[in-house]
Amino acid sequence: MKKFVNAVDSLLRESLRGFAAAHADLVHVNYDPAFVTRVDAPVKGKVALLSGGGSGHEPMHAGFVGRGMLDAACPGQVFTSPTPDQMLAAAQAVDGGAGVLFIVKNYSGDVMNFEMAADMHAGPHDTVLTNDDVAVEDSLYTTGRRGVAGTVVVEKIVGAAAEARADLAACKALGDRVNKATRSMGVALTSCTVPAAGKPTFQIAEDEMEMGVGIHGEPGRRRVKLERAEAIAETLLTAIHGDLAPKAGTPALLFVNGFGGTPLMELYLIYDAARRYCDGKGVKVARSLVGNYTTSLEMAGCSITLTRFDDELLRLWDAPVHTAGLRWGA
Repeated sequence: MKKFVNAVDSLLRESLRGFAAAHADLVHVNYDPAFVTRVDAPVKGKVALLSGGGSGHEPMHAGFVGRGMLDAACPGQVFTSPTPDQMLAAAQAVDGGAGVLFIVKNYSGDVMNFEMAADMHAGPHDTVLTNDDVAVEDSLYTTGRRGVAGTVVVEKIVGAAAEARADLAACKALGDRVNKATRSMGVALTSCTVPAAGKPTFQIAEDEMEMGVGIHGEPGRRRVKLERAEAIAETLLTAIHGDLAPKAGTPALLFVNGFGGTPLMELYLIYDAARRYCDGKGVKVARSLVGNYTTSLEMAGCSITLTRFDDELLRLWDAPVHTAGLRWGA
């Protein structure tokens, strides 16, 4: 294993320190307990959006803290849920009086700890649970489908609504609606290596791939032989399209997400194949996103996400956002 590490125990703190210094115009980092807030938090009269999860998925979630997206993010140790005290402290730091909306990926540790933090938070609050992964119904550390790259779509769209001063109930309903309109599935060509473990999470042959892999290296639907990129994209989208069942002509977001170890050239190649698949199915690709947004350390692979859009969701997606990991508009 070769990684840029001083010491495993200090890896997260040092990374957060670098993140804070690099983006001091956008975020503030608290170290004990660890959480990241937008630099102008709390924003009075605005619903505060709070998410989090294990580190190793950067830029999710801390990279999406800023105007038009999250108000706070709680980073756990690598692939480990943050603790309730982190989440509670973050909620208290960003609550501007309009309530707090917790956006939680469907992993048992995240769900349990966010529930505990929510129970302890005195102010108005609610939760959106993301579960966009169509690969498997139940997986390691989950009951039901996993929350994966579709979480980014939920955070962006609800973030725009919250920035426009939608109330807590409206933000909660919108988050649930976006989650229900979103499906994802991933494929891994290699494993990743958790620094504390010092060895790959799973073993995979040079001519194999894990179809439907989770973002922590959890098993997918099946281990299969490596195929042409077109065939891989078709397999992922057949599962996604079949589950989402968009009507012909439905506008959609097509999102190709890298897992950290795949060059952009290859991600755009996958996007090309995915776009042609969507065209053939009558799905109108209204917006696109390609890049590393929900990673799995240095895993080679990618996921595809499809979100059904309507005029409101399209407008909220296009609304300005200014974070370390996602930015456009004024």
